[in-house]
Amino acid sequence: MASSTRIPKAELTGIYGAIVKRMSRKMLGEVAEPVEVAWHNRKVLNFSFSVGRQAQKWDQCDANLKSFAHMAVAGLVGCSFCLDFGYFQAHNEGLDLTKAREVPRWRRSDVFTPLERDVLEYAEAMTQTPPTVTDEMSARLLDALGPAALVELTAFIALANFATRTNTAFGIESQGFATACGLKPLASPSTT
Repeated sequence: MASSTRIPKAELTGIYGAIVKRMSRKMLGEVAEPVEVAWHNRKVLNFSFSVGRQAQKWDQCDANLKSFAHMAVAGLVGCSFCLDFGYFQAHNEGLDLTKAREVPRWRRSDVFTPLERDVLEYAEAMTQTPPTVTDEMSARLLDALGPAALVELTAFIALANFATRTNTAFGIESQGFATACGLKPLASPSTT
């Protein structure tokens, strides 16, 4: 799916560029537009890669909860790339696709548990400007998850905000990863 980014995509060159292209095509079937745009500043790109690799090692919070949270952030910010990529990743990682598909309309959907709803609400509250996280919200999650998992979830949501807001500012849109692997379309967002 071709899109027009606000910063032109750069050609990935040299040995490092060949490695990045190969890995991206192996994982996604094509080079992700955020990589092509960030290639203009390798220090920023490498920071993003490094943070992403480190976050993948975090294991105190359930992967489904983190996936739903990231997609909730993407939906609120309007990052179609991250919604598509999150759904695609949920498929690749064997996460709950029925729930991942429903994240854009989570408030109206009946597939989520009370804990998952609390996580989705927390992700959106962290994403609001200014944030609208409440003591009650945090207390419920602390009771349900424990401090280590809540710290991880909070940091993961913050990173989701970094990614979604960067992609949105760059004008990066969905590349159709989920469609390419035959997933049903994401549910339409709620109007409330």
